[in-house]
Amino acid sequence: MQISLRRRTVASIVLLALGTAVITAPPGAQAAPATDARVDIDTRAGLATVTDTAIGVNHAIWDSQLGTPAVADLLKDAGVRMLRYPGGSYADIYHWKDHTAPGGYVAPNTDFDTFMAGARRTGAEPMIIANYGTGTAQEAADWVRYANVTKGYDATYWTIGNENYGNGHYGAAWEADDHADKSPKEYAENVVAYSRAMKAVDPTIKIGAVLTMPGNWPDGIVGGGDTGTWNQEVLTRAGAAIDFADVHWYPGGGTPAETLTKPAQIQDAAYLLRQQIDRYAGGAPGRIGISMTETNVEVGRNTQPGALFLADVYSGLLAQGVFTVQWWNVHNGLGTVSTVAGQTDYGDYGLLSSGNCTADNSTCQPALNTPFAPYHALSLIGDLARAGDQFVGAGSDNALVSAHAVRRAGGDLAVLLINKDPDAEHTVALNYNGFTPGAATPVVETFTNGAGSVTTAPSGTAGTQTLPPYSIRLVTLHPERVDAAAPRAPGRPTATVTDRTATISWPAGAAGLKYEVYRQNGGISAQLGETTGTSLTVRNLEPGHRYTINVLARDGSGRPSPASPPLTITTGTPAGAACTVKFRDTNDWGSGYVGSIDITNNAAGTVGGWTLAFNWPTSWQDLSSGWNATWSQSGRTVRVTSDADLAPGASTNVGFVGSYSGPNVLPGVFTLNGTVCTSE
Repeated sequence: MQISLRRRTVASIVLLALGTAVITAPPGAQAAPATDARVDIDTRAGLATVTDTAIGVNHAIWDSQLGTPAVADLLKDAGVRMLRYPGGSYADIYHWKDHTAPGGYVAPNTDFDTFMAGARRTGAEPMIIANYGTGTAQEAADWVRYANVTKGYDATYWTIGNENYGNGHYGAAWEADDHADKSPKEYAENVVAYSRAMKAVDPTIKIGAVLTMPGNWPDGIVGGGDTGTWNQEVLTRAGAAIDFADVHWYPGGGTPAETLTKPAQIQDAAYLLRQQIDRYAGGAPGRIGISMTETNVEVGRNTQPGALFLADVYSGLLAQGVFTVQWWNVHNGLGTVSTVAGQTDYGDYGLLSSGNCTADNSTCQPALNTPFAPYHALSLIGDLARAGDQFVGAGSDNALVSAHAVRRAGGDLAVLLINKDPDAEHTVALNYNGFTPGAATPVVETFTNGAGSVTTAPSGTAGTQTLPPYSIRLVTLHPERVDAAAPRAPGRPTATVTDRTATISWPAGAAGLKYEVYRQNGGISAQLGETTGTSLTVRNLEPGHRYTINVLARDGSGRPSPASPPLTITTGTPAGAACTVKFRDTNDWGSGYVGSIDITNNAAGTVGGWTLAFNWPTSWQDLSSGWNATWSQSGRTVRVTSDADLAPGASTNVGFVGSYSGPNVLPGVFTLNGTVCTSE
């Protein structure tokens, strides 16, 4: 028996642009096909390093195949290195001691020991959800004792509950919660109690708290009686007691095409979440990790849209430093049957077929454990993202082609190309910065629409790849040469920042090195400067702008190191400007908000008639209406005009309703009659 759990979907500066290494065909070779997309890859633009828990999947106690050798081996073959148990919302009704979930179904042979046997066969770490909804801190502590003291499983990662903001506090109730107080304050206080009890048994474990993903409900909403959002309340009160933040992401999308635009939101969502953690939790930046323990799509779950989404999302999240990404689910059961891109889609959130049929037996899934399309995408991610590899910058000039790249420890470069066009192939010109590929024809792995497996064969060149419609291709390239004597990558840089300058510092390396500082720009970084010291001051930056910085070392023979870990900074606004703007989000409902702007004239003279301007940081934000002035929007630019005088020292207030369909990055830079104001 399978249970189908219904999920809800409730500028820049360039001081020195370095040239690209464009691969050309040798004399006499056949001319390359015409290209309609350009992808740039830059190994100098270092992103996150892949962890040994990166590739994850959910496993549930209502799944009769949990822990079986057949499933464990399929997951191992796909590169899965973390398994989550006992399964989503069931975690908040599950009692591990007697293996029961009152109100739900528990399949035979799915207890904790069976799960751990399967996880060990897979070679995966467990991610265990302690029962917050109907359990106790003592029950969770006893589970830690059984797992790590009695059985010696060395289970490190433990999350307190699952989607506990869905307990009715914000108006929607799907998550079990027996606490009389269902506020984030109560959840946070219990997280502290759980953490204390569980770490008293094994102080080496890591505790995770449930947060909301920016752009997903109830992000931004302040519940009745609360002083802040769910994330603000939980992090402020429980931040010192946790080791990671646990989030889910179901971005929705009514069509496959719309769904496949959603991964473009990942960088901003991860940035906002990291901002919230660092602002509210305290402690050293980066101390608290981020796990993405559920994601999936609403359209094309078993067919190619689900596969393309999985490949894009796993790559994007891992590149941003998320330490594990986990698909929902291994098996889930038949849903609404439809045809998507010419293929039968069973509406099943599972990676593998449950082998069941509709009530009238008119439609049946393939045989039990047959891999669906997202499984094959996961296997490509398992080949792309290996522990210890570093994601590097990649950018595409074609909205229907996504690109991700990983630099391997041995010097190879792996490039993942995703064609989101269901009807047409796209020929991609590949251009490299900081890397020179060898001349051999690359061996590529490809998964196409309707295919039953990934194919592997030599194809194209290092400079050109033709992608079939709705396909994923992994291209692995050997470098022209490998120099084992190259310097080691510098350590993570730090910075002190003003409105127009940033002083970048990094740990000293070996003697005699020169350091180069780069600003990321997709797949083509811009060099900001170089020095033989361990700091560099960069000038002429834009106020209120986000920059991601890397440092490379180069020895006396010119050999470059790999890129340092990335540093993301945001410049401020000028102090003591002729105007001050105070911006506030005064009421948020998860897809829109009321913005209030106070404008103060700091100048000695009266401002007779004024125009305030700002830009939306993302393409999914819009102006709905405004008051106390005349409001207009052109592209991402919003202008607010008034004929009224603003005397010296005087202030005025204007307001608006804004809408958003992704992470709501608030505007941070405002100009008054062209002058950049101080923002508060």
